Amino acid sequence: MRISVPTEVKNNEYRVALTPSGVHDLARSGHEVIVQSGAGAGSSMPDTEYADAGAVLVDDPAEVWARGELVMKVKEPIASEYAHFREDLTLFTYLHLAADRPLTERLMTSGVTAIAYETVQLAGGGLPLLAPMSEVAGRLAPLVGAHTLMRSQGGLGLLMSGVPGTRPARVTVIGGGVAGANAAVIASGMGADVTIFDTNIPRLRMLDDHFAGRVKTAASNPMDLGRAVIDSDLVIGSVLIPGARAPKLVTNAMVEQMRPGSVLVDIAVDQGGCFEDTHPTTHDDPTFAVHGSVFYCVANMPGAVPNTSTSALTNATLPYARAIAAGGWRQALAKDPALAVGLNVAAGAIVSAGVGAAHDLPVTPVDDLL
Repeated sequence: MRISVPTEVKNNEYRVALTPSGVHDLARSGHEVIVQSGAGAGSSMPDTEYADAGAVLVDDPAEVWARGELVMKVKEPIASEYAHFREDLTLFTYLHLAADRPLTERLMTSGVTAIAYETVQLAGGGLPLLAPMSEVAGRLAPLVGAHTLMRSQGGLGLLMSGVPGTRPARVTVIGGGVAGANAAVIASGMGADVTIFDTNIPRLRMLDDHFAGRVKTAASNPMDLGRAVIDSDLVIGSVLIPGARAPKLVTNAMVEQMRPGSVLVDIAVDQGGCFEDTHPTTHDDPTFAVHGSVFYCVANMPGAVPNTSTSALTNATLPYARAIAAGGWRQALAKDPALAVGLNVAAGAIVSAGVGAAHDLPVTPVDDLL
C-alpha cells in the first residue's frame, strides 16, 4: 500500500504522524511510505533520517495526498486541506468530529473513509490511540497552569508549591481517566493540594491506592464540584466521552465566583471542552479572560512537546497502520473490533454514534459497510 504522511499545518503543530522508525517498519513490509519534506523537522526528526529509513520524500503537499491510499496525520484536516479529499482515500488521524460540523460534512460529501484515533476502543473501554496524547496533555496541564498562575501571565501570582509558611495552590482535576491521573501526578509532584473528581467510584478507589493519600479523591456531583471549583486556584478539565461532545461541567456562574487570577486549563477542548466558556485557542495566543479568571484552551497541547508526542503516538498507531496497510481498511476492521469502533465516516455515511448524536445525523452500523 502507498502510505502518505503530510506536514501538519495547524497552528504551531510540530508533531508528525510517523517517526523514521515507524517508516522503516512499514517500508520493510513492502509498503511505499511517502513523507512530505520537512514533515518531521518540528519534532527534531530531519529528512535524512526519513530517507535512511526508506521514505520517499516529496515537496508538494498536494502530491503527498494524491499518492497516498492511506494518509496518516496527527490533527484533523483544516479547511485548506479539504481539497485533497477523494473517494478512494483512507484517512487515519485524530478527528474529533463531534465538535466539528464542517469537517464532518466535507468528509461525508467527499466519500473519504475516515478512521479516528480517538474512538478506537478496546473491549474493556480503553482508548489505546488517545491514551499517549492524554498522558502528554495531562502532564502538561499543571505545567502550563503553573506558568499561567504567574502574575505576569494574568494569574493571581501563586507558586504551585508555596514555600514554608504559605499555602500551596489548590488544584481541582475534573475526570480521573488517563489525562486526569497524569495531571494529578505532576500537580502533586509540584507540591500542590490536589483533588480529583470522578463519577466512577472504583476508579477513585484505584487512584486513592495509587497516590497513597498524596491526592484527595471526591465523587463528582454538581454541588460538591461547584464548591471545589470556586475555591480552586487551578482547575484542570479532563472529562471525555469517547466520540461525543464533552459535558459542560464548569459553568459561567461558577467562574464568576472564583478568585480573580484563577486559572482553568481545558484538556477536553478538542471535544468541545468541559467548561461553559471554553473556545479553542492556539499556542500563539493560548489564554483569554472570563470574569477575571484565565482560561487556557489550546486544542493541540501535545504539539508543544512534539519529539515526545510523535514517538508516543507512533508507538500506539503503528500496529493498526500495519493492519490497514496489509489488507485494506475493510479487512482490518473486520478482524479487529477495537479498530472498527474507530470508523467515523465511510461512503458518505456517519458510522460513529457519538458523532451522529452531536450533529443530529443518521448513523449507519459499521457492519453494513463491512
